[in-house]
Amino acid sequence: MDRTIVATMTALLLTGAFVATGSAQQPQQPEQQEQFLPIEELPPQDQLPAAPLLVTAYAFVALALFGYVLSVARRLAVVQRELERLESDVKGSRRT
Repeated sequence: MDRTIVATMTALLLTGAFVATGSAQQPQQPEQQEQFLPIEELPPQDQLPAAPLLVTAYAFVALALFGYVLSVARRLAVVQRELERLESDVKGSRRT
């Protein structure tokens, strides 16, 4: 057999074995709590840092909105200049 075919078959077999062993393991379910715990009493890995995520999301939306408004303003300025040029062309053609 050609070496590339053997290498390909070996890689496929190893990949299949890796996938089979990985799917056979069941993820462990965390123990469910039976009562309410305030967030301050939760371990650090279970606490969600909501404030930084929220501030980041609002900052992203504000920057995107600012960029959009700036883009529209630039395009509107181009249209305004074109309109003024066309008006001057129309006035110039009436005189002749």
